[in-house]
Amino acid sequence: MRKLFSFPLSAPCRKVRLALAEKRLTCDLIEERGWERRPDFLMLNPAAETPVLVESSGLVAADSAAILEHLEESYPEIPLLPVDPAGRAEARRLAAWFDGKFAREVTAPLTYERLFKRLKGEGPPNSERLRIGSANLRHHLDYFGWLADRRRYLAGEALSFADLAGAAHLSCLDYLGAVPWSHNEAAKLWYMRIKSRPSFRSLLADALPGIPPQPRYADLDF
Repeated sequence: MRKLFSFPLSAPCRKVRLALAEKRLTCDLIEERGWERRPDFLMLNPAAETPVLVESSGLVAADSAAILEHLEESYPEIPLLPVDPAGRAEARRLAAWFDGKFAREVTAPLTYERLFKRLKGEGPPNSERLRIGSANLRHHLDYFGWLADRRRYLAGEALSFADLAGAAHLSCLDYLGAVPWSHNEAAKLWYMRIKSRPSFRSLLADALPGIPPQPRYADLDF
């Protein structure tokens, strides 16, 4: 059986979970806290980072971008990249943008201060980092909205890596109640469409013990 080692409120892990669901591939979901550096997990990925996918064949793939490329090459029946080179480049560019720039400026500071500090016992949140992350989020939401106003999906006419990456990051922040959805209506409407897809159901069912989602997290019309 295919296994995915992941953490519920990790955007890279959620991106892979969405890709597996969109491609209708089942897996055993195994919660892994990479920062605990469990020896058996280090054997799979010495970087001690999730996600890690283990295929039934024994193939091990680590890093969310590498896993999505593996899934696209190995299970092409339901594509998550456009057929044309320009479209594929744009989907990959945006996915890398969310996993890089957006993660550094928004997801990492907000989730670290609101969630991971608590899980790791590292003290109270840093209010200045929260303020900067929240301000950055508003600027990024405007870019989301700009893309959503001009395209059916973020990278073009079909769902792609870009939408999965963007929705994965926003869903983590939405769980924590950190997204000011009234700031950009186009971004909100795009997220509502992605959130309503069957692939999103398992994400909406996530609940960390002692850290429940914000009240409207699972609502499709919010």
